[in-house]
Amino acid sequence: MTVHGKKFIEAAKMIDRAAAYEPLVAIQLAKKATHAKFDETVELHLRMGLDPRNAAQQVRGVALLPHGLGKKVRVLVFSQGEAVRIAEAAGADYAGGDELIKKIEEGWLDFDVAMATPEMMSKVGRLGKILGRKGLMPNPKAGTVVPAENLPRVIEEARKGRVEFKLDRTAIIHLPLGKVSFEENRLLENMAAVIEAIMKAKPSAAKGQYVRSAYLTTTMGPGIKLDLRPTLTLTAS
Repeated sequence: MTVHGKKFIEAAKMIDRAAAYEPLVAIQLAKKATHAKFDETVELHLRMGLDPRNAAQQVRGVALLPHGLGKKVRVLVFSQGEAVRIAEAAGADYAGGDELIKKIEEGWLDFDVAMATPEMMSKVGRLGKILGRKGLMPNPKAGTVVPAENLPRVIEEARKGRVEFKLDRTAIIHLPLGKVSFEENRLLENMAAVIEAIMKAKPSAAKGQYVRSAYLTTTMGPGIKLDLRPTLTLTAS
């Protein structure tokens, strides 16, 4: 049984657990209920009506947050030859091949996003167990296996607030939306971008209710249930 501290308990009193809140109201409550000494991350958690064991019901994609995540994103690009120069010129923090693969095998993981040019994937594949556990493995479906000529665009997107989403083994999608310090409308617009991307990614094999429940929370805060009707009709402007 989880034991919560006094600050969490006081914050939880602000939330009616029997209620389902409209997105903007939920964001306002999340900001009020924050109690940590650091700038907490606002998170969205969606319970999906999908079977994670069914390959035809997998959901994976990318959302571009119009207001970013409020943190510096460290980008690594597995590349070789001219692609290394292109990646470095585009602002990648790390670019290279065998030397980066060796560092990662030795335990180094000081980056937030990893991408690779297609010709590097035969080498990067051996890092699957390491990067896969951290959600860092380059993947064509997530748009992180990138031809050299597209690296500048994808690296720029990653720095601005490009977030991947995928169904986990418990049929939940977890996503960051930004920081508590963000203005309410910016968090709402980031949420709209995420919701729109997830709705567009609905697999054709999905049956029944696609999204069963949605909750907003912060790193250290209580969960806030979202009203599905206004939440799932959000669209990025």
